Order: sequence, then structure tokens, then C-alpha cells
Amino acid sequence: MGHSQADKARSRERILNEAATQIRDKGLDALSIGSLMQQVKLTHGGFYGHFASRSDLIAAALEQALTLGEASARASRDPDKPVSVNSLVRSYLSRSHRDQPKSGCAIGALISDVGRADEQCRAVMEPHIEAFIAKVAETLGDDGDSGAIVAVSAMVGALAISRVITDPKRSDAILRTVRDAIVAMASDQ
Repeated sequence: MGHSQADKARSRERILNEAATQIRDKGLDALSIGSLMQQVKLTHGGFYGHFASRSDLIAAALEQALTLGEASARASRDPDKPVSVNSLVRSYLSRSHRDQPKSGCAIGALISDVGRADEQCRAVMEPHIEAFIAKVAETLGDDGDSGAIVAVSAMVGALAISRVITDPKRSDAILRTVRDAIVAMASDQ
């Protein structure tokens, strides 16, 4: 008996959600089709009913990871309060964000991987980076976007570096230093 289109869509969504979690946690290259399909309790052969290739899966999983990360950030904000530079930066450059790459911002988790990836993956991430810059520019009240480019670059870089540093105090200091610098930059504008 065949599967309905709704069943197929649900299976694809399960595959994408698991793949998105895995790539945020371990990176693009660590994604294994066999173990992914086993994780979602589907056959390896069934993969090709959903994706033409591993590259197509990675691009779709990257989009899913970026979208889920953005939704998570929106959900963590108080909808009754406007987003301030301070709240945005404190949330992004926090210990909890640093310590949970598989549920946080996919840009911060995957920027280096995507920088080395194929054009398809870079094309998936690029509009999300531009949207992040635009959101920060709006929050900063930046008429252009030069301050937002600096802030986003500093936040993503600090998050990535803080995840590499093994000394918790030094890692916290990196987050705190960049957080304070961005808040100070915003108050100077």
C-alpha cells in the first residue's frame, strides 16, 4: 500500500528537522544519510523519495536550521517589548546560546562550514545573513547598515570563538567584551 502525500510530507519534515539539528550540532560534513534515516526510523533507500542527492538534503536542512533558529529567537522575546540593542546582543552573546549550538542561531553554528560549502549552500545562507543585518540595523537605528555589519560580524565571530575556547572564564570574557562593545557603539550613534 502506498503512502499518502501527507505521510510523505510528514516524513520529509522529520528528516529535515533531524538533519537541521545534526548539522547545527556537528557541521555539514558530519551528516550521514544512513544514520540520519535510521534516526528518523526510515530506510536508507527511502531517502531518494525525498531528496535527489545529499547536496539537496544539506541545502534543505540548512534552510530548515536557519528558519528554526530564527523562530526560536522570536519565540524567546517578549512580544510586548520592543527589541533593544541591549536585549538583542545579550541574548545572542549569552552562555546559553554559546552552549547550545544545535538549537541556536544556525548562522553562528555553521558560518565556517557554509563558507567552504558549495554555491547552493552559500545561496541558502546569504539572505538570512542579510535579514540579520537588516534587523540589527533597524534595532540600532542605523540609516545605512555599516554599524549593523560590524555588529553582526562581531556577534557571529564572538559566538564562534567563544565555542572554541575551553576555559569557561575566557570564553565568557569574549562574549562579555564584544557584548559591551556593541552596546557602547549603539549608544554612541
